[in-house]
Amino acid sequence: MIFSKIRDPRFITVRRGGTLQDADHHLLATWAADCAQHVLHFFEQVQPGDDRPRRALEQVRAWVRGEVTMMASRTAAGHAMGAARALSGAAREAAYAAGQAAAVAHVAAHELGAAAYAIRAARAAASETERLEAGRLECQWQRAQLPDAIRELVLDDQRLRNEYCWFVFDC
Repeated sequence: MIFSKIRDPRFITVRRGGTLQDADHHLLATWAADCAQHVLHFFEQVQPGDDRPRRALEQVRAWVRGEVTMMASRTAAGHAMGAARALSGAAREAAYAAGQAAAVAHVAAHELGAAAYAIRAARAAASETERLEAGRLECQWQRAQLPDAIRELVLDDQRLRNEYCWFVFDC
């Protein structure tokens, strides 16, 4: 579970009573897609004929550009997560990261799920002795990709939800 019991209004769009502006929602979606894209190869090495996670990332990027509806991205998210279910290890985590990223179009707070699953994928791909370091490096890479406009928001979200996200943001 990646959500706390109380939803943070900073991740709820202004149309739904929160404070999140569309431009920042789009930045969150793009950053989440970048996080998932960074580890997608772990899935594609195991399942080269299954394009559901890649398609999910394409859909959320298309949503950001205004080319598809939120529902199209949300549907693709479900398909990416379906691709993960039968797998294990880094491939599973990478597919979940893609699904979480595509779900950002629907619920902005999924941005942290994409990042957390990507870190888990990096850890799972590493040898047992290098897992924590691999996760730390992935977390640092993600933070380096954060646009200034959402940096503080995401870092605060990581601090607040680190416990729900398997403590992967201790980097």
